Amino acid sequence: MSTKTIISTDKAPAAIGPYSQAVKTGNMVFLSGQIPLIPETMEMIEGGITEQSQQVFKNLTAVAEAAGGSLNDAVKVNISLTDLGDFAAVNEVMASVFDEPYPARACVQVAALPRGAMVEIEVILAL
Repeated sequence: MSTKTIISTDKAPAAIGPYSQAVKTGNMVFLSGQIPLIPETMEMIEGGITEQSQQVFKNLTAVAEAAGGSLNDAVKVNISLTDLGDFAAVNEVMASVFDEPYPARACVQVAALPRGAMVEIEVILAL
């Protein structure tokens, strides 16, 4: 029988729907997708894809730390973009966040994201 631990921190945006910021089971932590909301105000960060990606990774870092890990424990990253033309800019931000060896990753273009975000990223950690 598997046990689940819910991970929550006020250093990342509160869930805007019926989900948890992250769920830990065994040594795996599944971080919900984050959009570029500022935790204190729940407003979108100003700027373009670089600023939005940086905020998303700040949010994910906070949740990873609340789970007892870091983004360097990531084994899988899923990125959703509203414009694949932003792929290179997101790659630059990601390269500044993760150390090698990098996690596995998928990146897809979607029609729209919550609150008009340009990017949403979810992560799976192995602690």
